[in-house]
Amino acid sequence: MPVTLDYADGTVRVGGDADAYGRLPYVERDDRTDTGRVPGYRYGPLRDHLRTLGTTVEDSVPRWEDLDVASTYDLRDYQRDALDAWEGNDERGVVELPTGAGKTVLALKAIEAVGTSALVVVPTIDLLNQWREELETEFDCDVGQLGGGEQVLGDVTVATYDSAYLRADELGDRFGLVVFERVHHLGGEGYRDIARLLVAPARLGLTATFERPDGAHEILTDLVGDVVYRLDVDDLAGEHLAPYDVRRVEVPLTPAERERYEDAQGTFTDYVRQANITFTSGSDYQELVKRSGNDPRAREALLAKQRARTIVQESEAKVAELASILDRHRGDRVIVFTASTDLVYRLSERFLLPPITHETGASERREILRKFREGTYSRVVTANVLDEGVDVPDANVAVVFAGSGSEREFTQRLGRVLRPKEDGSRATLYELVSADTAEERVADRRR
Repeated sequence: MPVTLDYADGTVRVGGDADAYGRLPYVERDDRTDTGRVPGYRYGPLRDHLRTLGTTVEDSVPRWEDLDVASTYDLRDYQRDALDAWEGNDERGVVELPTGAGKTVLALKAIEAVGTSALVVVPTIDLLNQWREELETEFDCDVGQLGGGEQVLGDVTVATYDSAYLRADELGDRFGLVVFERVHHLGGEGYRDIARLLVAPARLGLTATFERPDGAHEILTDLVGDVVYRLDVDDLAGEHLAPYDVRRVEVPLTPAERERYEDAQGTFTDYVRQANITFTSGSDYQELVKRSGNDPRAREALLAKQRARTIVQESEAKVAELASILDRHRGDRVIVFTASTDLVYRLSERFLLPPITHETGASERREILRKFREGTYSRVVTANVLDEGVDVPDANVAVVFAGSGSEREFTQRLGRVLRPKEDGSRATLYELVSADTAEERVADRRR
């Protein structure tokens, strides 16, 4: 008796030879339907296993169509190596390349190679629009969109993570390939279900920084595949990316700032020492936050830490140093990165810089970036809105006025100035750090 496979709401039902259930990997008995079941993402490995056994299979799972498309791009050597590595891993896995290294081109070539209906999942509306435009430009096929006010399927469909999450069980059998742009977002608890419910045998994850501080990237290796190819900025700088310099500028606190900083930082460190909190993991900080709900001293420690952080991130010497950098780079395109929306507006007012924050409307943001691209504006200031997911015009100078200890954040901000320049000039990233403060350790962590 043949084994039958059919799709049902994010799972694959396995019917036919009941004796086979216990011998097949991933299959669990479902007494409600008198069949076996596997999660959608196990379909590919299960199908391949049945083929190796020589089992007769009646497979009604795939509802995707064959696709014959070709883009105009030629792959660079490292992009070809990345695609080869992915194809050699049964068309599963993650490719980690820096911002500006052409991950979109790699994905287009993967869609060509697989030759089936494909789904591209992206984290933001900006990326949704960019991907749709790129697909419509490069491929002669129907391009669908899920998100941004549209719910239309095509031969190739681009969807936000939110829309894909809401419709994954319904559409799980419609695509033979799924591409996860910024695949680290898939590590979020809810978003993981997108990968679990889709049956697409071919899976490609793209990111500049795969590892997550919470360790969720380890789960993604089961859902998407291992990292099959990885290059960092230094591997490509000078040939495929602009050569660059990172200049760390340490600035002093004023005597008044130093006094307020030491007082606030002392309040924080005294409490965590007495409470025996070591901060050896992220859960230690969460423990402090939980304690602050019913322990006034814990709450005061957290507030003191915030005051200390604000002092070092917004010091007078940093403002003066930024003025010097902007004056020195009058002929360059400069992006100033901060750690908060309030600081964006303060620097915008102080230096007459166009601000971009999460409060900036989409049309206003596009207008600012258009003028930045055309040269009407030569500098902008932002918090983390431009870190990823937005098509940012070429810049050659970045200033990290304030930031976190996240390696991902640093890599993304550096990537904003690394697109190759026509004249072959170097890019520069300045890190402004308050000397002899905890901010030095924060800066060390992100490097």
